[in-house]
Amino acid sequence: MRKVRLEDIAGPARYAEMRDEFRRRIIELKRNRRIPLGDRVTLVFENFDTVLFQTQEMLHVERITDLDRVREEIDVYNQLLPNENELSATILIEITDKERIATELNKLIGIDEHVFMRVGDETFRATFEPGRSTEEKLSAVQYVRFPLSPSAARTFGEPGTEVEIRVEHPR
Repeated sequence: MRKVRLEDIAGPARYAEMRDEFRRRIIELKRNRRIPLGDRVTLVFENFDTVLFQTQEMLHVERITDLDRVREEIDVYNQLLPNENELSATILIEITDKERIATELNKLIGIDEHVFMRVGDETFRATFEPGRSTEEKLSAVQYVRFPLSPSAARTFGEPGTEVEIRVEHPR
């Protein structure tokens, strides 16, 4: 998948003009890339457009205009894009009761060992970005990759291919 490049980034004035329409387009795009896994976990698959949007939003919100810092942000967000024969996603652990966030997140410690994708007859364990989970603490946002075999990557989008994503965490 093509990575975001400096020339893909709109400058601050241009982005301000296009932001509302871009946001609407990405919300619609993510609707088809968003998969709820139970009542607390949602997976959103990333692609060039979703990563470009996240990069643009960070530059906008943080008012980053220095070219070296822009390049750094591009590099950071490009890490969310899948490599060859893999899919990548953001996992959101959605807990709305502010008083119970820490307690509920702690119940899901170890989730990084319990997320799988089955494509046809092959099953693949998700690999999580390091540093977002410890034995004592879990981040509500996780970045995950599903490394697929070449055959699973080829057949993933074909009509009739069964795909299943599951979380086998005991809680």
